[in-house]
Amino acid sequence: MSLNIKNAIQSGKTILGIELGSTRIKAVLIGEDHAPIASGSHDWENSYVNNIWTYSIEDIWKGIQDSYQRMTNDVKQQYGITLQTVRAIGFSGMMHGYMTFDKDGELLMPFRTWRNNITEQSSKALTELFNYQIPQRWSIAHLYQAILNQEEHIADISFQTTLAGYIHWKLTGQQVLGVGEASGVFPIDLNTKNYNQTMINQFNELITSSNLPWKLEDILPKVLVAGENAGVLTEEGAKLLDVTGELKAGIPLCPPEGDAGTGMVATNSVAKRTGNVSAGTSVFAMVVLEKELSKVYSEIDLVTTPAGNLVAMAHSNNCSSDLNAWVGLFDEFSKAMGIDADMNRLYGTLYNLALQGDSDCGGLLAYGYLSGEHITQFEEGRPLFVRSSDSNFNLANFVRVHLFTALGALKIGMDILLKQEEVKLDEILGHGGLFKTKDVGQSIMAAALNVPVSVMETAGEGGAWGIALLAAYMMNKADNETLEEYLSQKVFAEKSSMAMSPDPRDVDGFERFMKRYTEGLAIERAAIESL
Repeated sequence: MSLNIKNAIQSGKTILGIELGSTRIKAVLIGEDHAPIASGSHDWENSYVNNIWTYSIEDIWKGIQDSYQRMTNDVKQQYGITLQTVRAIGFSGMMHGYMTFDKDGELLMPFRTWRNNITEQSSKALTELFNYQIPQRWSIAHLYQAILNQEEHIADISFQTTLAGYIHWKLTGQQVLGVGEASGVFPIDLNTKNYNQTMINQFNELITSSNLPWKLEDILPKVLVAGENAGVLTEEGAKLLDVTGELKAGIPLCPPEGDAGTGMVATNSVAKRTGNVSAGTSVFAMVVLEKELSKVYSEIDLVTTPAGNLVAMAHSNNCSSDLNAWVGLFDEFSKAMGIDADMNRLYGTLYNLALQGDSDCGGLLAYGYLSGEHITQFEEGRPLFVRSSDSNFNLANFVRVHLFTALGALKIGMDILLKQEEVKLDEILGHGGLFKTKDVGQSIMAAALNVPVSVMETAGEGGAWGIALLAAYMMNKADNETLEEYLSQKVFAEKSSMAMSPDPRDVDGFERFMKRYTEGLAIERAAIESL
């Protein structure tokens, strides 16, 4: 096997995927059997600057270059080979957000990430105009909010894109997006697999009085579907990606995608009646629909798979960040007691304790809102933990309530799909940091959604593996072979998964917790107003 991998590396038959997540940039190299053979990662964090969640351009490129270099070092260490070329490359990143550039390619405003809940006015106005849900984090909501705010830069916009689209542009010169990523920029016409032209016309009419020197179609990236070629790595792009200068130009790139799309691919959840849930810094569940929803819901976004099929998305800005902060506090306590606890052991110990707690967390209540939360209509974050005098306050319930609340806002959205719209979902595939501790996140998610939850053995590879698979599909697909067929027959045919059905006791406990959660939102609002 090692000899085959060496031959694949030396002959340029491997494929590279890089994804920029909220806390980690990961590069994954896969072989001809789609299995990962080397990887490298770079940890990073967003900054809160002038009331905006952002990442600097310098940090973006430093992180990409470092993760790529760590991957090539892994190749060198394992196989004794200096990586000089690959068969194809794919880039993905956090969906949505706001990046605008002038005619010289200069960034006009600091990158505004998906995490910013600062576009409520434009979100509501565009949702009403289009009769189509436009979430606050979508790129078009950010653009229209900037217009409403009369920000000086709007007249100078020559190009607007997302994080993945920006990186792809700088490496290839092509201003394009995969349709899944594009569906978080502007609504997609499912028939044309392109931006909805009627809505584009409506938007252009809406901003007529602003007398801007551009029309919306002039500044948006071109939409491509999975399998299409999206350009090649330029000489400048090769030097930008690999600072050692070893990487050769001319490598094909697949359409850049968002982390939602790569999550669907990495869990083989691109066919109808399938779904996946990604739980980490944020949490979102994606369900591929058999038909359109009966009406517009502010809690549900409509996006697409990388192949352009309709997906309902329940997205919560907050998941594990506040929980991670509490685990960090326990780590500090351990060190103060002279115990240098391994973080994996600390997480595992605390998470497993949660399974011993009362089914409804003993009456405890928490909100892990490190940032604003659009589902429950909070513009600003304020983590909160409260208890009554008669609640059962112990460590098991304390950890359990923070695991429950990490999924609280998500459940509100998923209840609309599963209970009100009666969407059929055979099972949901879980991936992300919440599922790293065996059985715990899986059982909590199953209780929250009352749906069997499976975790694949490959789920830990995440979106970087997912975008590498999309690049492989571009290079290897047979004539008329769909993405669903390629994944099911050539990638996941022999992959195993571990399914967990919901425990009725836990389902009932989660429902009782959610009654406190929804009734207690007034407490959370008061906490924000008091500070």
